Amino acid sequence: MSVMELLSSSPAIFVGTCLVLGLLVGSFLNVVIYRVPIILERQWREQCAELATTGASSPAAEPVTPESSTTAAESNPPPAESDVIASDVVAPEGTALEPPAPDVPSPAAHSRPEPFNLVVPRSACPSCKAPITALQNIPVLSYLFLKGRCANCGVRISARYPAIEALTGLLSAAVAWKFGFGWPTVAALVLTWFLIALTFIDVDHQLLPDNLTLPLLWIGLLLSLWGPQGADAALPMDMRSSLIGAIAGYLSLWSVYHLFRLLTGKEGMGYGDFKLFAALGAWLGWKMLLPIILIAAAVGAVVGIAMLAMRGQSRSTPIAFGPFLAAAGWLMLMFGQELVMGYLGLFAPRP
Repeated sequence: MSVMELLSSSPAIFVGTCLVLGLLVGSFLNVVIYRVPIILERQWREQCAELATTGASSPAAEPVTPESSTTAAESNPPPAESDVIASDVVAPEGTALEPPAPDVPSPAAHSRPEPFNLVVPRSACPSCKAPITALQNIPVLSYLFLKGRCANCGVRISARYPAIEALTGLLSAAVAWKFGFGWPTVAALVLTWFLIALTFIDVDHQLLPDNLTLPLLWIGLLLSLWGPQGADAALPMDMRSSLIGAIAGYLSLWSVYHLFRLLTGKEGMGYGDFKLFAALGAWLGWKMLLPIILIAAAVGAVVGIAMLAMRGQSRSTPIAFGPFLAAAGWLMLMFGQELVMGYLGLFAPRP
C-alpha cells in the first residue's frame, strides 16, 4: 500500500499527518512573522537613502551659483550609515529566537549589506548569539524540553513561538478533518497558513504586507480555474464567484474607507485590509463577503472596546482589523456553507 493510499483510506492517519505538518509549518511561520516586517523596513530605508542621495546630487535640487563654490552634493552629503539603521524589533512576551536585523548601509558604502531573508541568517539567541540547532527547533517539544529558555545562556524565550506552532498544527488538523483527503484540503491549508501569518504581523505592526496579501489574492483567482470540484466543495470557487468576490471585496472596503475619510477627515483602515478582503472574496466567493464583514466588525468592536477599556486608551487608538477579517474568513472557510444555508432556511417557505 502506497503512502497516498494509506492517507486516503485512514482519516485518522491523514489528520495526524496534517497536524505534524502544521506544527512544522508553524515553526516556519514564526520566521515569516518576525522577519517579513524587518525585510520590508530595510527595503524602504534603502529606497529612501537612495532617493535622498539622488536628490542631493541632482543639479536641479541645489543649483550652483557664482557666489558658491560648493556643489549640491557637497552641501547635502548622503546620510551616514548610523543615520540609516533598521529599528529594533521587540518580540512580544519575551526574547525572540532571531538575530537582530542587519544595519542598512549608506548607498555610498562599498560593502554589500549582510543578507537577511527568510533563509539566512540562521535563527539564533539574541543574547548569546548561539545558533539554534535542529534538535532545539522541534516545534513545541523543544520549548517544553528546554523549559522556555535558551539552551546556552538560559535567557527566557517567548511563549508565543510554541503557541503559533500549536495553533497552526491544530487548525491544519481541523482543516484535514473537515475536507478530508484531496486537493481542497491542500488549498484550505494554504489559505489557513497565510491567514495565520497575516494575523500576527498585523497584531505586531498594524501591517498587512503586499507580498503576502497579493499572492494570496492571485492564488485564489488561479484556483478558480479548476473549480468547483463538486456541489458540496467549499474550495475552489468557480471563476465567476471568485472574480466577483475579489472585486466586491476590494471595492466595498475601499468605498467605506473613502466615505469615512470624507465625513471625518480620518483614515479608518489601511489598504491592506482591502486586499485581504479581496483575497478572501477570491478564495471563498462573493456570497461569503457579507458574513465575513459582519462577523469581523461585530467581534472587532467588542474586542476593541474591551481592550481600550482595560488599557485606559482613547477611542482614537488604532486597532488592527486584519486579524478579525482573517478569523472570520477562516470560520467561513470551515462552516460558511452550513451557516449560510441555515440562515436562508429560516426564510424558506414551509409546507
